[in-house]
Amino acid sequence: MRNQPGYGQPQYGGQPPTGQLEMGHGPYPNIPIGGGVSPQVQQWFRAVDKDQSGFITAAELKGALVNAQGQSFSDTACNLMIGMFDKDRTGTINVEEFDKLYTYVNQWLTVFKTYDVDQSGHIEEQELSKAMSQMGFRFTPEFINFLIKRSDPKDGRVSVDQFIVLCVQIQRFTEAFRVRDTQQNGTVTIAFEDFLNVALSCSI
Repeated sequence: MRNQPGYGQPQYGGQPPTGQLEMGHGPYPNIPIGGGVSPQVQQWFRAVDKDQSGFITAAELKGALVNAQGQSFSDTACNLMIGMFDKDRTGTINVEEFDKLYTYVNQWLTVFKTYDVDQSGHIEEQELSKAMSQMGFRFTPEFINFLIKRSDPKDGRVSVDQFIVLCVQIQRFTEAFRVRDTQQNGTVTIAFEDFLNVALSCSI
Protein backbone atom coordinates (compact mmCIF):
# COMPACT_ATOMS: atom_id res chain seq x y z
CA MET A 1 0.00 0.00 0.00
CA ARG A 2 1.58 3.28 -1.08
CA ASN A 3 0.79 6.65 0.37
CA GLN A 4 -0.77 9.56 -1.47
CA PRO A 5 1.81 11.87 -3.10
CA GLY A 6 3.01 14.45 -0.62
CA TYR A 7 1.86 12.50 2.41
CA GLY A 8 2.99 14.51 5.40
CA GLN A 9 6.18 12.52 5.83
CA PRO A 10 8.01 11.97 7.98
CA GLN A 11 5.86 13.61 10.64
CA TYR A 12 2.47 12.36 9.38
CA GLY A 13 0.64 15.56 10.23
CA GLY A 14 2.66 18.39 11.66
CA GLN A 15 2.01 20.89 14.40
CA PRO A 16 -0.14 23.89 13.43
CA PRO A 17 1.59 27.21 12.77
CA THR A 18 2.31 29.54 15.68
CA GLY A 19 -0.79 31.28 16.95
CA GLN A 20 -3.16 28.49 15.97
CA LEU A 21 -4.87 26.15 18.34
CA GLU A 22 -2.43 23.41 19.27
CA MET A 23 -4.10 20.34 20.71
CA GLY A 24 -3.04 16.73 20.63
CA HIS A 25 -1.77 15.20 17.39
CA GLY A 26 -1.27 18.24 15.18
CA PRO A 27 -4.45 20.30 15.48
CA TYR A 28 -6.54 17.38 16.67
CA PRO A 29 -8.01 18.13 20.10
CA ASN A 30 -6.74 16.34 23.17
CA ILE A 31 -9.16 14.16 25.09
CA PRO A 32 -9.30 16.04 28.40
CA ILE A 33 -8.59 14.24 31.66
CA GLY A 34 -9.25 14.84 35.32
CA GLY A 35 -11.08 17.67 37.08
CA GLY A 36 -14.64 17.98 38.35
CA VAL A 37 -17.72 18.47 36.20
CA SER A 38 -18.80 22.09 36.06
CA PRO A 39 -22.41 23.08 36.90
CA GLN A 40 -22.87 24.30 33.31
CA VAL A 41 -21.92 20.89 31.90
CA GLN A 42 -24.11 19.09 34.45
CA GLN A 43 -27.04 21.29 33.41
CA TRP A 44 -26.49 20.55 29.72
CA PHE A 45 -26.10 16.83 30.50
CA ARG A 46 -29.54 16.80 32.17
CA ALA A 47 -31.06 18.63 29.19
CA VAL A 48 -29.57 16.15 26.69
CA ASP A 49 -30.48 13.11 28.83
CA LYS A 50 -34.10 13.12 27.67
CA ASP A 51 -35.16 9.97 29.54
CA GLN A 52 -33.32 11.05 32.70
CA SER A 53 -31.53 7.69 32.84
CA GLY A 54 -28.24 9.21 33.95
CA PHE A 55 -26.68 8.21 30.63
CA ILE A 56 -26.64 9.72 27.14
CA THR A 57 -27.07 7.68 23.96
CA ALA A 58 -25.95 8.60 20.45
CA ALA A 59 -29.58 9.37 19.59
CA GLU A 60 -29.89 11.78 22.52
CA LEU A 61 -26.61 13.41 21.56
CA LYS A 62 -27.83 13.83 18.00
CA GLY A 63 -30.89 15.64 19.31
CA ALA A 64 -28.66 18.17 21.07
CA LEU A 65 -25.96 18.91 18.47
CA VAL A 66 -26.63 21.02 15.40
CA ASN A 67 -24.26 22.45 12.79
CA ALA A 68 -24.27 25.98 11.42
CA GLN A 69 -27.13 25.13 9.06
CA GLY A 70 -29.38 24.06 11.91
CA GLN A 71 -29.08 20.41 10.92
CA SER A 72 -28.46 17.68 13.47
CA PHE A 73 -25.02 16.12 13.57
CA SER A 74 -24.92 12.94 11.51
CA ASP A 75 -25.45 9.50 13.04
CA THR A 76 -21.85 8.70 12.09
CA ALA A 77 -20.47 11.69 13.99
CA CYS A 78 -22.59 11.03 17.09
CA ASN A 79 -21.73 7.32 17.18
CA LEU A 80 -18.06 8.20 16.71
CA MET A 81 -18.02 10.63 19.62
CA ILE A 82 -19.98 8.36 21.96
CA GLY A 83 -17.58 5.53 21.08
CA MET A 84 -14.52 7.69 21.83
CA PHE A 85 -15.65 8.47 25.37
CA ASP A 86 -17.64 5.34 26.25
CA LYS A 87 -14.84 3.72 28.25
CA ASP A 88 -16.97 0.85 29.62
CA ARG A 89 -18.43 0.07 26.16
CA THR A 90 -22.08 0.32 27.15
CA GLY A 91 -23.07 2.41 24.14
CA THR A 92 -23.80 5.34 26.46
CA ILE A 93 -21.81 7.96 28.34
CA ASN A 94 -22.20 9.17 31.93
CA VAL A 95 -21.78 12.76 33.12
CA GLU A 96 -18.00 12.47 33.59
CA GLU A 97 -17.57 11.04 30.08
CA PHE A 98 -19.95 13.69 28.75
CA ASP A 99 -17.81 16.40 30.35
CA LYS A 100 -14.84 15.22 28.27
CA LEU A 101 -16.97 15.02 25.12
CA TYR A 102 -18.32 18.54 25.77
CA THR A 103 -14.78 19.93 25.93
CA TYR A 104 -13.75 17.92 22.88
CA VAL A 105 -16.64 19.19 20.74
CA ASN A 106 -15.93 22.80 21.72
CA GLN A 107 -12.26 22.35 20.82
CA TRP A 108 -13.26 20.96 17.43
CA LEU A 109 -15.56 23.95 16.87
CA THR A 110 -12.59 26.24 17.48
CA VAL A 111 -10.46 24.24 15.02
CA PHE A 112 -13.27 24.32 12.44
CA LYS A 113 -13.73 28.09 12.74
CA THR A 114 -9.98 28.54 12.23
CA TYR A 115 -10.27 26.93 8.80
CA ASP A 116 -13.73 28.27 7.87
CA VAL A 117 -12.14 31.51 6.70
CA ASP A 118 -15.29 33.01 5.18
CA GLN A 119 -17.36 32.00 8.24
CA SER A 120 -19.91 30.28 6.01
CA GLY A 121 -20.45 27.41 8.43
CA HIS A 122 -18.96 25.08 5.81
CA ILE A 123 -15.46 24.29 4.67
CA GLU A 124 -15.15 24.46 0.90
CA GLU A 125 -12.51 22.71 -1.19
CA GLN A 126 -9.89 25.47 -0.99
CA GLU A 127 -10.35 25.80 2.77
CA LEU A 128 -10.07 22.04 3.25
CA SER A 129 -6.87 22.00 1.19
CA LYS A 130 -5.40 24.71 3.42
CA ALA A 131 -6.58 22.92 6.57
CA MET A 132 -4.97 19.63 5.55
CA SER A 133 -1.77 21.44 4.56
CA GLN A 134 -1.58 23.15 7.94
CA MET A 135 -2.15 19.79 9.61
CA GLY A 136 0.97 18.56 7.82
CA PHE A 137 -0.61 16.65 4.92
CA ARG A 138 0.45 17.53 1.37
CA PHE A 139 -2.49 15.97 -0.43
CA THR A 140 -3.00 16.43 -4.15
CA PRO A 141 -5.91 18.61 -5.38
CA GLU A 142 -7.51 15.43 -6.75
CA PHE A 143 -7.46 13.77 -3.34
CA ILE A 144 -8.86 16.88 -1.64
CA ASN A 145 -11.65 16.86 -4.22
CA PHE A 146 -12.27 13.18 -3.42
CA LEU A 147 -12.54 14.01 0.31
CA ILE A 148 -14.99 16.82 -0.40
CA LYS A 149 -17.16 14.71 -2.68
CA ARG A 150 -17.07 11.83 -0.20
CA SER A 151 -18.34 14.12 2.57
CA ASP A 152 -20.92 15.93 0.46
CA PRO A 153 -21.49 14.58 -3.07
CA LYS A 154 -24.23 17.13 -3.77
CA ASP A 155 -22.85 20.54 -2.75
CA GLY A 156 -19.14 19.82 -2.33
CA ARG A 157 -18.71 21.36 1.11
CA VAL A 158 -18.01 20.04 4.59
CA SER A 159 -20.02 20.83 7.72
CA VAL A 160 -18.48 20.76 11.19
CA ASP A 161 -19.73 17.24 12.00
CA GLN A 162 -18.44 15.94 8.65
CA PHE A 163 -15.13 17.70 9.33
CA ILE A 164 -14.75 15.98 12.71
CA VAL A 165 -15.45 12.55 11.18
CA LEU A 166 -13.08 13.20 8.27
CA CYS A 167 -10.20 14.38 10.46
CA VAL A 168 -10.58 11.58 13.01
CA GLN A 169 -10.65 8.99 10.23
CA ILE A 170 -7.54 10.44 8.57
CA GLN A 171 -5.85 10.52 11.98
CA ARG A 172 -6.64 6.84 12.60
CA PHE A 173 -5.34 5.74 9.19
CA THR A 174 -2.27 7.94 9.61
CA GLU A 175 -1.39 6.35 12.92
CA ALA A 176 -1.92 2.84 11.50
CA PHE A 177 0.28 3.72 8.50
CA ARG A 178 2.99 5.26 10.67
CA VAL A 179 3.31 2.09 12.77
CA ARG A 180 3.94 0.07 9.59
CA ASP A 181 6.24 2.63 7.94
CA THR A 182 9.33 1.36 9.74
CA GLN A 183 11.71 3.17 7.37
CA GLN A 184 9.82 6.46 7.81
CA ASN A 185 9.86 7.04 4.06
CA GLY A 186 6.11 7.26 3.43
CA THR A 187 5.81 3.79 1.88
CA VAL A 188 4.71 0.46 3.34
CA THR A 189 4.41 -3.11 2.13
CA ILE A 190 1.33 -4.68 3.64
CA ALA A 191 -0.20 -8.15 3.60
CA PHE A 192 -3.81 -8.43 2.44
CA GLU A 193 -5.20 -9.47 5.84
CA ASP A 194 -3.26 -6.70 7.57
CA PHE A 195 -4.68 -4.24 5.05
CA LEU A 196 -8.20 -5.47 5.80
CA ASN A 197 -7.49 -5.21 9.53
CA VAL A 198 -6.41 -1.59 9.13
CA ALA A 199 -9.35 -0.72 6.88
CA LEU A 200 -11.96 -2.31 9.15
CA SER A 201 -10.50 -1.08 12.44
CA CYS A 202 -9.94 2.50 11.24
CA SER A 203 -13.22 2.95 9.37
CA ILE A 204 -16.06 4.80 11.06
